[in-house]
Amino acid sequence: MRIIYLDIDSLRPDHMSCYGYNRKTTPNIDKIASSGMIFNSCYTASSPCVPSRASFMSGRFGINHGALTHWGPGGEFQYPEGDGHSEEVPFFSRHLRNAGYKTVTFSTFGDRHHAWWYFAGWNEVHTHTLKEGNENADEVNASVIPWLKQHGKEDNYFLHIQYWDPHAFYTYPIAYMEQFKDEPVKPFPDEAEIANQQHHSFPRSASFLHWGNKYPATMPGQITNRSDFKHLIDGYDGGISYMDKHVGELLNTLQELGIEDEVCFIISADHAESMGEQGIYVEHPSATEAVHHIPLIIRVPGVTQPGQVVDGFVYNVDVIATITDLVGLKVPSGWDGKSFLPALKGEHWNGRDYLVMDHALYVCQRAVRDEKWYFIRTYHPGLYLHFDEVILYDMVNDPNQTVNLASDYPDVVKEMDHRLSTWLHEQARRPDYKVDPMQKVLETGPWKYLKAEDWVRRLEQAGWNEAANNIKRKYQREALQPAYDG
Repeated sequence: MRIIYLDIDSLRPDHMSCYGYNRKTTPNIDKIASSGMIFNSCYTASSPCVPSRASFMSGRFGINHGALTHWGPGGEFQYPEGDGHSEEVPFFSRHLRNAGYKTVTFSTFGDRHHAWWYFAGWNEVHTHTLKEGNENADEVNASVIPWLKQHGKEDNYFLHIQYWDPHAFYTYPIAYMEQFKDEPVKPFPDEAEIANQQHHSFPRSASFLHWGNKYPATMPGQITNRSDFKHLIDGYDGGISYMDKHVGELLNTLQELGIEDEVCFIISADHAESMGEQGIYVEHPSATEAVHHIPLIIRVPGVTQPGQVVDGFVYNVDVIATITDLVGLKVPSGWDGKSFLPALKGEHWNGRDYLVMDHALYVCQRAVRDEKWYFIRTYHPGLYLHFDEVILYDMVNDPNQTVNLASDYPDVVKEMDHRLSTWLHEQARRPDYKVDPMQKVLETGPWKYLKAEDWVRRLEQAGWNEAANNIKRKYQREALQPAYDG
């Protein structure tokens, strides 16, 4: 089986035309989706980039693979069994390769995040530039297309291709943004909401996007009104469109090789992106719906039926387990993912009843999501002091997550908190459980690794003294005080 996995950074499903978006952002991905299956409820178990791709490589939740943040305590990837490699908890890439699949990645992710574990098990690793994730899709394809022309007709390969274009900064040709200049954007946030957000001064807030003095024309300097918001969304959608154009180049190459209809496609993302939710723009800093809800499109020739849409909840680790099951391998006992291969075959399948997700880089949070409710417990606010300790959103009536209903529904909060507690106990009972990396982040002080002192200096330089003082007051009795004593 020939498998191509498109790993698209910071991609929101609701900005893809195959998910019903009003703009034609993804016509080439739409072609793949129309001949396969669209999953409406796929979520990354842990965000942002490092935790999510550690789950991709390990098949495990962040609490089990250990890399729940980008650096420092709580960010250390836990290699099972020390030296050597575990059969119960193998790297996904090694597991496929051991079964005879040629595993190939085109990604600079390992360089960008100093994530050396990412390079484990592949037959081939192509970093294609030294830009560490800032390359555009044309630079990726400059390496991918020649590889496909040389190896595409071979059998039994897993080709992983990472595109970064929806991730800021948006550095593609500006024409891809300008194509949307006459097309409207979604109604949220409206002018009143944007006006209310002007008092926020945390990183990536409406009035403090903090691009500095150097940012491309595809991005606004701040969000003061709906016109600025449209500028931002046009820029984001332009990045998606530019990426999709290069997916079209892949399809053209496969067609030239005569194998376009024989390739299995999986299309997903590491995480999505906040675009005004919780007052945050162009960032992935929390365990919220806007960050954790990711696209998932799967087309398997001879297995999936065209035009199917699936609503059941799945994690990104379930995708890894399903690929393993699809190629006839046993899903390792140490993985957290569960195969949903029956869903691909059109058989009876329900999905998970609810999901537990977490984030420990910019803020320390865990969340529980079911069909109606989104519950968040904030263990430490990090750089986002406006997050309440307990949050409950009604996702049916408030999909933009604007109103915290925790005080109105104490019984729901109790049930969701119980689910979170039960999940934590389940992880702790695992034979390979070591320590919750969230606790390691909390114990060592997340402000140290979130570089809050750096943000204070930036805020002061930008004239945002009140915001700087807020962060100082929050942490002055802790790790930051010595920086100001000196």
